[in-house]
Amino acid sequence: MTEILLMASEIGSILDAVLEVEFSFLQTENIARELARLPAGQQQLVLQWTRRVSSTNVQLAYEFSSRAVRALACMDEEMLSAWCLHAMDTYDRAGLHPAMEVIKDLEGFLAFGHLRASAALLEDVRPVLNSFIHGLSGRRLELQEDTRSWTDGEVLYLPEMMARLEDEEDNFHLYKAMATHLWGQTRYGTLNVDPQALLAPYADEQHALHWFQLLETLRLDNYLKRDLPGLYRQIQQLHARLADPGQESALQALRSELDASASVNDSVAALARLYERQAPSLPCYAGGMDLPLAWQARELRLQREEARFRDALRVLAEDLQGEAAEAASPFELRERNPDRDSSELADLELVLADQVMPVPEHLKSIMTSIQLDLTGIPEEYLVPAGEGEYDPALLEDETLDPNDVWGGVYHEEGAFFYDEWDFGRLHYRKNWCVLRELDQEGGDDGFYNRTLDRYRGLVRSLHRSFEVLRGEDKVLRRQPHGEDIDIDAFVEALADMQSGMEMSERLFSRMHKDERNIAVLFMVDMSGSTKGWINEAEREALVLLVESLQVLGDRYAIYGFSGWARKRCEVYRIKSFDEPLSNKVKGAIGSIEPKDYTRMGAPIRHFTRMLEEVEARTKLLITLSDGKPDDYDHYYRGEYGIEDTRQALFEARVAGIHPFCITIDKEGADYLPHMYGKANYVVLDDVAKLPLKVSDIYRKITS
Repeated sequence: MTEILLMASEIGSILDAVLEVEFSFLQTENIARELARLPAGQQQLVLQWTRRVSSTNVQLAYEFSSRAVRALACMDEEMLSAWCLHAMDTYDRAGLHPAMEVIKDLEGFLAFGHLRASAALLEDVRPVLNSFIHGLSGRRLELQEDTRSWTDGEVLYLPEMMARLEDEEDNFHLYKAMATHLWGQTRYGTLNVDPQALLAPYADEQHALHWFQLLETLRLDNYLKRDLPGLYRQIQQLHARLADPGQESALQALRSELDASASVNDSVAALARLYERQAPSLPCYAGGMDLPLAWQARELRLQREEARFRDALRVLAEDLQGEAAEAASPFELRERNPDRDSSELADLELVLADQVMPVPEHLKSIMTSIQLDLTGIPEEYLVPAGEGEYDPALLEDETLDPNDVWGGVYHEEGAFFYDEWDFGRLHYRKNWCVLRELDQEGGDDGFYNRTLDRYRGLVRSLHRSFEVLRGEDKVLRRQPHGEDIDIDAFVEALADMQSGMEMSERLFSRMHKDERNIAVLFMVDMSGSTKGWINEAEREALVLLVESLQVLGDRYAIYGFSGWARKRCEVYRIKSFDEPLSNKVKGAIGSIEPKDYTRMGAPIRHFTRMLEEVEARTKLLITLSDGKPDDYDHYYRGEYGIEDTRQALFEARVAGIHPFCITIDKEGADYLPHMYGKANYVVLDDVAKLPLKVSDIYRKITS
């Protein structure tokens, strides 16, 4: 479509409306005359960004429009966009005065903007890098921003911006290469060296550390070449573009110091041989190091994970042998892949009293983490913990008290920060919402039991229908006990015996119910609009859902949500994924009550983050609500709240989570298709139908 060149009077009318001159008393005549001299495309660009910036602050938009002609003389469209977004982000973070400084310091931004224009920004690439890092083997790692790149074994720290290459995509690949090498440090043993012992023999610790980092980078290259060959080739292509040709021969010679199966101890030995030499520069993709901090984190992690592992063994032993289980009766470990390469993680199973124990998902991750730090699981770890042997604080995740959220300057202590999508600026407001996670205070379980009595017939019917969904039996082979002989295992064992080897005892097969691999989180609207029958219907629906899910065995969590403006978003923990159904949970369901408003974006982002940490093939986020997003802030009502919620749901889908909404809002069909998609919601026209229909709806979306 051909763009129309606007006259000064037409531009002035648009600016008067956008900048609210009737109330702001800003003068737009000179700006309109300047913009009238621009080509039509540039006129539209300036007016578009003036509208977007005005959604943040009218005065900021005025200052932008007054400098736009001068900016276009030295900026392209992409840099102008970055300039405006940087100013709006500064406004969100620090207020109007610092944001004005960004707009007024055009020359200063030009120097920064030229660098930024081709850079990859961590905030932009974080979702992709997160998914990539989570897909690699080993301990689950998180990404955080820092001024340098390094890892403590649990978090990968990367700089805010990567701008060493001229193309944004190439800089993203450099981010990816650096993150991969940091992962390699956690996966292949780099961090399992005591830094004091490593550096003690050397007078120049920085020189020794540089040699160690270089040797480890080359050693990790060998493993990446073996385990991730495609990515390794991409990393080497980046290296070829940035490497000093004069040092490349020295690097190639060093590679021969470490063969393809070298361990970190081989790097330590090579350091002793090479210390007196001049070390080449590090490759561009080398991950940084902070060995003292990483070692400190490792020591704390080992203490925590030994306690959690042994306490989990105590629970497994009690499940098998009852409360009378001997605390000192140790478990055994058996490898499923005894012929593995020494650098591969062992696939272990737990055995107690000659019976193979199913290993829960959370325990598998602890076993993996222990192997990464110690290369194996020590024998003393296999003795179940005695009652009260460990400080309870070691058995729980370290968290800040959410009630401390009001103690900080910006409510930072005990809170989570989440971005919010501003559809007016078509960009996120960074760290805009402050969310607290609180425990729902429980009452007695009277409401839960009364609901079961009221729907006694329906509960029985639900039990029968959900039994069908539990899964089918599958055959577990090579078991020490079972109903049938495993013919394949028997033939192999007979051949072993005839060749002089010991005959295996794992000769049986048994039937095992195949478990559904589903995790579902229910987010329950606790806004003030749910008073009365709606609140009671939500609670009754949860009771029926809980009864159904107990039959299915699906992992589930229940959280309420409400809040008051952006700095007081609150979610209420009714039942976490790892928490069993107890009288406390039943009481918490019965005590759900209406509170404040319905700001949905931040809770959805919080629950997405929680579901990402759960190991499951299918992940569901199901909302029980009586209406559309709303808040005390007038701008969150209507289109702003709907668009933020839609964006949060899109983020959930990108993370592999399936959102679904069950609502009783008769007008829900007007906005729910836009937020959830046409097939991902259901509107119940009668609140009384909610408890009757919700289990049926759950069965349909999970079967």
